[in-house]
Amino acid sequence: MSVNIHTHGTTNKLLLFIVVPLVFYILKTLNFIFIPLFGALLVALLFLPLMRYFSKKEYNKMVSISIIISIISLLLVAIFIVMRMSAREILSADQAFWDSMMKNLNKVLVPVIEIMGIEKVAGEDNVSSLLHSEAIVGFMSGKIGPVLTAIRQTVVMLLMAVFFFFLLMAGSINVKKVMENTIFKKRIPSMKTFVILEKSIVKFIVVKFLISLATGISFSIACVSFGIPFPVFWGTMAFLLNFIQMVGSIVITIVLSVFGIALLPPGFGVVAFIFILIAIQILFGSVLEPIFMGKTFSINTITILIMILLWGYIWGVPGLIFSVPITVALKTILEQFPKTRIIAQIMS
Repeated sequence: MSVNIHTHGTTNKLLLFIVVPLVFYILKTLNFIFIPLFGALLVALLFLPLMRYFSKKEYNKMVSISIIISIISLLLVAIFIVMRMSAREILSADQAFWDSMMKNLNKVLVPVIEIMGIEKVAGEDNVSSLLHSEAIVGFMSGKIGPVLTAIRQTVVMLLMAVFFFFLLMAGSINVKKVMENTIFKKRIPSMKTFVILEKSIVKFIVVKFLISLATGISFSIACVSFGIPFPVFWGTMAFLLNFIQMVGSIVITIVLSVFGIALLPPGFGVVAFIFILIAIQILFGSVLEPIFMGKTFSINTITILIMILLWGYIWGVPGLIFSVPITVALKTILEQFPKTRIIAQIMS
């Protein structure tokens, strides 16, 4: 009998080693379905409490969905207004500004040109020489097709996400029922876990939104303080890119630092500007966000880093955005079973 139990346990472990990579392979292969589905689920979780409130008040379901669509539309209009303000900032700059910036940028690129060993063509400045170099031309020519494909896939995924969102709001896709029938096999544990998941995901979105908003505002204030043009644009970009875990904050800091170097006179000012940008990212991204996330979800930093790398590999940029909510959901589900609770404790 003991031999049978031992054999059964070994078989389960072997099946686990087979099933887990297979699941990840399916998620990667069918990313055009799972990415919009998960994105729609995240947004839907924000509005499910409001839908329940409308249900208690015996509102018609179509009226409830219409109210939620109106709220989302107002948010999108607000984002559009901010983006339009950013575009107006850039378009309002005169030719003299761009000429001055290009002149300074050419000076900044001198060491880059020398390190890369790029030969300058007669009549071309450093920027043109860099853009016409074999490395850049080869890289860009190989990326045109993938970029167009990525744009087309993004549009399709956004449309699918809208479709899934309507299904979730209308109750056509019942997440609690799916969890009950596939994972827990019982109604009470399924409902309990769903409530925990909903609260955790909503807290994550709120914390991430506030941290990203604070980062964007801080970047705008830093730009205004040092006389860097387009503060609304840089603040908006810092806010949006901060949702991309790890990568986004690094990209916006590097780009704005280069922009500052090209505009500010050499000396203490440019060093102070770059230092402040890095300090903002450290304060919000490396100190406050982990503190709030840790208190909210009790997930250690190593687990988050591993999951960011894993989901970034599987789903690319959407994986970087969704990595923390997926980790939260996975940990919450693992905590509900005695056999997997040890894994959840390791993640804590």
